[in-house]
Amino acid sequence: MSWRESSEAEERRRRVGVRPAPRLALDTPVTYLKGVGPARATHLARLGITVAGDLLRHIPHRYEDASTVTPIVQAAVGSDVTVLGKVIAKGVLPTRKGLRVFQAVVQDSTGMLELAWPGQPFLDRTINQGDWLLCSGPVRFYHGKRLQPREFVNLGPQEEGTAGGRVLAVYPSTEGLSVRLLRGLIEQHLDALLPLVEEPLSDAVLREADVPALPDALRMVHRPESLAEAARGRARLAFEELLCVQLLQRRANQIAREARGGRAFVNRRELTSQLRAALPYTLTHAQVRAIREIVHDMESPRRMHRLLQGDVGAGKTVVAVFSALLAMENGSQVALMAPTELLAEQHARSVGALLAPLGITPVLLTGRLGARERRAALSRLAEAGPVLAIGTHALVQDAVHFADLGLVIIDEQHRFGVEQRAQLSAKGEAPDVLLMSATPIPRSLALTLYGDLDVSVLDERPPGRQPVTTVLRSEAARAKVFEFANTQLDEGRQVYVVYPLIETSEKIDLKAATVMYEQLVAGPFSARRVALLHGKLPADERDLIMRRFRDGDVDVLVATTVIEVGIDVGNATVMIIEHPERFGLSQLHQLRGRVGRGAAQSFCVLLGDVGAEAAERLGMFASTEDGFEIARADLRLRGMGDLFGAKQHGLPAFKVADLLRDEVLNDTARRMADQILRNDPLLAHAAHAGLRQLLTVGYARALDLFRVG
Repeated sequence: MSWRESSEAEERRRRVGVRPAPRLALDTPVTYLKGVGPARATHLARLGITVAGDLLRHIPHRYEDASTVTPIVQAAVGSDVTVLGKVIAKGVLPTRKGLRVFQAVVQDSTGMLELAWPGQPFLDRTINQGDWLLCSGPVRFYHGKRLQPREFVNLGPQEEGTAGGRVLAVYPSTEGLSVRLLRGLIEQHLDALLPLVEEPLSDAVLREADVPALPDALRMVHRPESLAEAARGRARLAFEELLCVQLLQRRANQIAREARGGRAFVNRRELTSQLRAALPYTLTHAQVRAIREIVHDMESPRRMHRLLQGDVGAGKTVVAVFSALLAMENGSQVALMAPTELLAEQHARSVGALLAPLGITPVLLTGRLGARERRAALSRLAEAGPVLAIGTHALVQDAVHFADLGLVIIDEQHRFGVEQRAQLSAKGEAPDVLLMSATPIPRSLALTLYGDLDVSVLDERPPGRQPVTTVLRSEAARAKVFEFANTQLDEGRQVYVVYPLIETSEKIDLKAATVMYEQLVAGPFSARRVALLHGKLPADERDLIMRRFRDGDVDVLVATTVIEVGIDVGNATVMIIEHPERFGLSQLHQLRGRVGRGAAQSFCVLLGDVGAEAAERLGMFASTEDGFEIARADLRLRGMGDLFGAKQHGLPAFKVADLLRDEVLNDTARRMADQILRNDPLLAHAAHAGLRQLLTVGYARALDLFRVG
């Protein structure tokens, strides 16, 4: 077209009011892309695709490797295969039971094979004669060889060279927009869009992380030559997300530290050395490391805000006591807050025993104290001089005044609201804060999940703690299980029996605590003192029952998961858990942690008939007492949200990264974030311009954290 013809065409478009399509850019609305009309644009918007660049960021959620295709003639009965064939016949057939089955016959150069999709007649509308199907599944014999696809991809009427070994991307799709249409749309525009992509990360960061540049990574995920290449491209996109989150969280922590003016304690090694000498055991390496990290924080003029996180029985209390003694050596007061009165009393006893050789007695403050004891406790806290106060939320009441509160320790921190934690901290002038949690989270995940805190992880079991023998038993062994429990009771031990429900339900066929309590009292435990404990009981009554069990006035405690945290009975040696498949692995681990706290051998019995998948999961649980390995397995099986819930407190949602699968990448991202911020806290260097732009466009908090416009 000549210059004159071009000008005339432009003039005609102007006269009729037709605007030319904008020059292609990553922010070009998808409606201007070839192959996208208004209806298709609406469907794309449901997937979060509104501009051209969104197509590149719409990442496949799996791949089909056509290079592993089995020729149809070699698809043997009993094998599990992937076949590629052209649909030569199809139809919907009814069965005698009224089920409608979609069937298709596919053919490749070696033969034909029947495919069947029971109960999916709607496929007749989307699969046509002449379409090429890539199908995976088992081959069975039914009037000849038949494959029932576990997964399939409709490649449309063109084979598109798949038989040559192409890896097919399978995208998240939506109604009205099939995977095939999405793949075709992305494929159609990929070559034009990739040159528009700019690399936001510096060459040094890419080299250190050993990931490809962004344009190459996007080509790898959308048009991979192998599954390994697709994985490498995905790793680059995951690393970018992880690096952004680590930069934001570390910068936020950096600013918070600068703003947290506190007091600088002096490590006098007076009381702490006396405690170490008096301990009847050696501290684990993890405990020593945690104490060192806490001491470093407390010696700093900045206020400590640290999470001490560890497995059941990992020795968090001892670490907390060392922290308390460091503050007390400096003449300060310490408050340890527990979520229940029972747990506060438990801490008072165990901590009191640890400090007895030092001549220190903790002050207990709970709602159960009589008027005289309460007045004495309040008076002691109001006086100058070092003291360790242990209590419940009673510590935050208006009547409580500390003369000089220097350290706040909060046990089971997730059981308290932010306001309660803040109220206790407000009792002193910028006291250091140590939070404790018994939920085992692998260290690299904890550092990301709790990005606003410094984290110390106790990932070792103290020496001398008895292992708990864990077994899975079927319903057929029920009588023997309770017979074994009675032999333990005869030896003076105590037993827990745990159920997933309080009351029976019409919707779920599960044993319930209230019903089974009656049966156990009338049956195997008729000669025993049995109590029932569940969450619907008033708090005072629950507390009383747990006290009676702790004091040995109850032999068998029938309960729900209300006992999961906060009850320490060294004489209890048997934990029977019915319907174990209804509990998460981490929850089972917490329950198992209620036994094995004394010198006697303890047992955890998982009782019930479970399916093959649940048996494998429970078998893994029975084989280890490592709470961190169990947490990893729980993450794989249940997902992040189920395990951590609200405790992620605002962690950005990842589109590509997975904190469990990408642990190594996450560690690299954290190391790189520390290195970048150490040299360039505001990301002001030219080498970080792309990274700064990436953060400010994708993450709202970045503007405040890096003070860039």
